[in-house]
Amino acid sequence: MVDLTEQEKAAMRAAMRRVAETMAEIGWGTRFQELSEAQVLTLIEVAVGGFQEAMQAIARQDTAAEVPF
Repeated sequence: MVDLTEQEKAAMRAAMRRVAETMAEIGWGTRFQELSEAQVLTLIEVAVGGFQEAMQAIARQDTAAEVPF
């Protein structure tokens, strides 16, 4: 398990909100194995994009912080 920083944990929470919005569009009753390849890729894209955007926003707030990517 990776030791996450507080900033990374906050970014994960921000990404989780975006994933939840996408799941609401797909339907919460849909089992993972029933998702199409496109839906899974969308979920991954939303999660990664949300995490990156949140980390960048955190870095802008703290000019001393480096963006790790």
